[in-house]
Amino acid sequence: MLASVLDIERLDGCGVRIRGLDAKAASDAEIDALRTAIFDRGVVFLEDQALAPEDQIAFARRIAPIVVNRYFPKTERYPEIAKVEKSEAQTTNIGGGWHTDHSYDAAPAMGSVLLAVETPPSGGDTQFADMYAAYEALSDGFKAMLSTLKAHHASAHVFGAGSGYANTDRKELSGHADTPEAIHPVVITHPGSGRKALYVNPAFTTGIIGWSPAESEALLSFLYQHAVQPQFVHRFSWRPGSMAIWDNRCTWHYAMNDYHGHRRLMHRITLDGVPLA
Repeated sequence: MLASVLDIERLDGCGVRIRGLDAKAASDAEIDALRTAIFDRGVVFLEDQALAPEDQIAFARRIAPIVVNRYFPKTERYPEIAKVEKSEAQTTNIGGGWHTDHSYDAAPAMGSVLLAVETPPSGGDTQFADMYAAYEALSDGFKAMLSTLKAHHASAHVFGAGSGYANTDRKELSGHADTPEAIHPVVITHPGSGRKALYVNPAFTTGIIGWSPAESEALLSFLYQHAVQPQFVHRFSWRPGSMAIWDNRCTWHYAMNDYHGHRRLMHRITLDGVPLA
């Protein structure tokens, strides 16, 4: 079905590339196939998308409802679009570590629509990791053990007062009073694909419910190392007009911070999600 509607190339590690899709003129059938590809493959990459902010917003709304990000700076006229920006003078980037967005929310964001506006001459790639594949590679016994567990996710240590960003040159990302936390299964059944995926991440997961800190650290450290093995990871290189649409329920991502002295500007729209089980 997907191949008959879209020109899809499966990529090593994680995700697919779709050729020939114009986000401004996509048919309903193409949008439906795109959504299915996101659910099944975790991340979809498009190139050469010449989109005004209104176009990006309209495209994102056809995939899923939009939710406004509570922490990132907004574009001047469009609160739906968050600016993921690093200036020539800054040393700290946004998202510079493995994570999945909004896992601290009771209904985590479905995903994001990220459009490259300005890119450095080199560097600034984003890595994506496939949490379906990471889960499926575990032994049956380990899967059975994980199926009984839930994990705590929090945001205060990243975005709250005295948080991780507070001691960097991105202090505007810290000091927030609205810092939700949530509990989710360690292994979820994806609401769109029906497949099982590993659902913990190094940025926002703080521990396993009912386990001691030392026990939680041991298990989570193993899972974090397991999930970023090369066979589960794809590294994507951006240029202006590149777009990634990813699903937070079945991927992690990591924005590389290797372009000091150059500006990088991305426009990100967050797609609303549902409670996980």
